[in-house]
Amino acid sequence: MRERSDEKLMVRPRQAFLDHGYEQPSMIGLAKACDLSRRALYHHFRSKEDAFREVLRWRHGFEIEAGLEAGARRIAEGAGAVEAIVAVFDARYGEARRDLEGSPHALEINREAFHRCHDIMSEAAASFQARLAAFLGEIAGRGLLRLKPGAGFEEVAQLLADGARGVNQTLPLRSSFNLSERYRRMCEALLYGCAEPPPRREGAV
Repeated sequence: MRERSDEKLMVRPRQAFLDHGYEQPSMIGLAKACDLSRRALYHHFRSKEDAFREVLRWRHGFEIEAGLEAGARRIAEGAGAVEAIVAVFDARYGEARRDLEGSPHALEINREAFHRCHDIMSEAAASFQARLAAFLGEIAGRGLLRLKPGAGFEEVAQLLADGARGVNQTLPLRSSFNLSERYRRMCEALLYGCAEPPPRREGAV
């Protein structure tokens, strides 16, 4: 019940920030956009910044769960490792990117998130990468993935998560239309490589 309650509470301010940005609305304006009284909004949040931070904290948790559930579904459907990992990233990072792309305040929201919520984003990243490492271990246990000697699931999870975040922040900005395919190419490149090793030189040790 708590999670359902949080979702009903958080969806409205999240949409308000997407519609109006961070700087423009006051707490009164935010309450109006959320169809709440100012008193009701202050009952849940101490300030606009507190609302912004709590919305981001909730959304990161929501996206992490959605991503891992999507990956597990793909495995249950018989998908391979890359397809399952792409499903994880598409729900974990892709949905947020697509929502943000539809906002006229995308750059402002992104900037404010890094400025005001760096601690929340770092905690979420660490939590997600630990759970992604466990997911990679499950995939390997099913015989769908085999790491090279010396490689660990934690290291690979970090590389893949870094790559997925990089796909989302690509410069120059690119449409999210083919985001899933870009996650796929990134995963394949990191997991299997995209270049042949140079020929061994004679006399090289």
